Amino acid sequence: MALTTTSQSAAELGKACPENNTVQIKHVIQTLSQEFALSQHPHSRKGGLIGLAACSIALGKDSGLYLKELIEPVLTCFNDADSRLRYYACEALYNIVKVARGAVLPHFNVLFDGLSKLAADPDPNVKSGSELLDRLLKDIVTESNRFDLVGFIPLLRERIYSNNQYARQFLISWILVLESVPDINLLDYLPEILDGLFQILGDNGKEIRKMCEVVLGEFLKEIKKNPSSVKFAEMANILVIHCQTTDDLIQLTAMCWMREFIQLAGRVMLPYSSGILTAVLPCLAYDDRKKSIKEVANVCNQSLMKLVTPEDDEPDELKPVVLRQAEPNPDDSLVKQEGTVSGGPSGSCDSSFSSGISVFTPASTERAPVTLHLDGIVQVLNCHLSDTAIGMMTRIAVLKWLYHLYIKTPRKMFRHTDSLFPILLQTLSDESDEVILKDLEVLAEIASSPAGQTDDPGPLDGPDLQVRHSELQVPPTGRAGLMNTPGTKGLECSPSTPTMNSYFYKFMINLLKRFSSERKLLEVRGAFIIRQLCLLLNAENIFHSMADILLQEEDLKFASTMVHTLNTILLTSTELFQLRNQLKDLRTLESQNLFCCLYRSWCHNPVTTVSLCFLTQNYRHAYDLIQKFGDLEVTVDFLTEVDKLVQLIECPIFTYLRLQLLDVKNNPYLIKALYGLLMLLPQSSAFQLLSHRLQCVPNPELLQTEDSLKAAPKSQKADAPSIDYAELLQHFEKVQKKHLEVRHQRSGRGDHLDRKVVL
Repeated sequence: MALTTTSQSAAELGKACPENNTVQIKHVIQTLSQEFALSQHPHSRKGGLIGLAACSIALGKDSGLYLKELIEPVLTCFNDADSRLRYYACEALYNIVKVARGAVLPHFNVLFDGLSKLAADPDPNVKSGSELLDRLLKDIVTESNRFDLVGFIPLLRERIYSNNQYARQFLISWILVLESVPDINLLDYLPEILDGLFQILGDNGKEIRKMCEVVLGEFLKEIKKNPSSVKFAEMANILVIHCQTTDDLIQLTAMCWMREFIQLAGRVMLPYSSGILTAVLPCLAYDDRKKSIKEVANVCNQSLMKLVTPEDDEPDELKPVVLRQAEPNPDDSLVKQEGTVSGGPSGSCDSSFSSGISVFTPASTERAPVTLHLDGIVQVLNCHLSDTAIGMMTRIAVLKWLYHLYIKTPRKMFRHTDSLFPILLQTLSDESDEVILKDLEVLAEIASSPAGQTDDPGPLDGPDLQVRHSELQVPPTGRAGLMNTPGTKGLECSPSTPTMNSYFYKFMINLLKRFSSERKLLEVRGAFIIRQLCLLLNAENIFHSMADILLQEEDLKFASTMVHTLNTILLTSTELFQLRNQLKDLRTLESQNLFCCLYRSWCHNPVTTVSLCFLTQNYRHAYDLIQKFGDLEVTVDFLTEVDKLVQLIECPIFTYLRLQLLDVKNNPYLIKALYGLLMLLPQSSAFQLLSHRLQCVPNPELLQTEDSLKAAPKSQKADAPSIDYAELLQHFEKVQKKHLEVRHQRSGRGDHLDRKVVL
């Protein structure tokens, strides 16, 4: 009955067509739709579908006038529970579309929506039929120049987040087709579908992943060809998110896109630097299993760093303007991650993103300056540097970034110095020498940059630098010639010395605090750190300031240890060659001030004080000091230091001293001082070594008394007129008395102890 009625309706339609009876045609189509295609009886529905297809064929080109009435009931049958009915519906729609061709494009969205459902149909026959219809529709879109891309994008953006494999495959195939059509510029709408594409790239099916790779590859080629029309800023955050996923393919692809974006867009990407660094920095610590990702991330990092220029240190109103595509929110790239995308990692430094939520900003052709959001960048760098689990290469990259920012944007960076300072000091305890070297470079730049000149150096330590011993104080003005130079805090600078800023003294104080609280750091890395600082900064300033600070140190044991460390560095390190030469000649006021400053702190350690006198050729004063050793407590540690001094005398550093032994007439106190050391030593290898050296002195009977010395020329170093050696000797006795009292208090033995003599 249904088939008979359908045939009659088609026949009636055929008669009506020549007369162009629109009302009658619509009546026939409506009858086929309402009474048959949408009937409750399955056979009636089949007949209705066949009739609607026949109507379309009968109408021919005129079917375009009635497509809405023809298509809607057929699409409704796509949802039928009977797979055979769905197949008939697919076949009917195929015939309708085949006849109408380009006329169906205004109805493309509803057709696409129906096809996307059939693509995931469980029945193979239905799927096969939908594929035929799909190919036909693709041919029509390819041939036509009337495709409404603007109207289609919202539907594509919605459906691209489907988790069904077949639906994903269907979507990818359509994107490939649209991308290949010259008249369709899908690149303009890429920000709306890019996130969905990256999610499809993580599909479990290899074929789908491969198809998605091809699509993304085509888009990237198009971006390289037409960078001027690309909305880089609107896609930056999307890439940031997918650069942090745990899926290797997604991460590598997103990182490659990021590399191209930075290189093509240039400073347009600067506002997103914090997010980019959040994604890129952890990748730099990858091992060989993710070598490709690591290499691309390194290129991204280097390219982004080159975008930061001195103009970023200028006030925003003075910056040159560029054509900006979007006005970013500086916080968009640095938000705490609450969820993950495609298995992306979570952490305090990661960005967040929700599936299906657009993160791009509407495009703008407004000309405005590109702003470097330094707050967000510093927050990211600080976060990664303070993360103890982060890899060594990442920590090095962070420190390189900090150094680069202090070089290019010093004024803005110094606003963040107080927050960075504690973590930079803490990094000195890192296990890697390379990390420490980079860390010292940053600290040295902070301490010497003219941008750090302030009247108030700020607090001397942060919450992470609290130590148990008493606060180290800045020495008062005027002592030992310090704090005479404008723009410095407690520093004596010679005319050739680079001016240090207010952070230099703060750095020295906190570095000594760290050595005091972490004795292992001082023991293992102390010499290394100080030597490198002497290369990066002015060695005279470093030793002058440290000696000045140690003079106020209340932990006398630490002061003695620190002085011994500094003295060893001074006498043995090649980095201190110039400073040693300066101290050998005490004719200038600067060298005399330096000697007096060092001497006062060196008094914390008697043997180092003597070695300083040997270095400065103050042999008479060295002899006077050794005479005072008889009043000191001679301990094992004391004799060990004397032993080490004897070994140092045999080193190349004191070649000049050994040669001066040939001039007995002009250096009697040098020989007396060495004999004094010999008398202090027990019968040991050091005793034999020094004894053999003194046996080589010619004509020992020429050792003269003070009376006979009056006729002889004075040693050019011994009696420098501007140095009060009597006052220095009193200071030495005062310091040693204080050390003795502290040792007695610790041992609980009182002030009347027998001297511990070690034979």
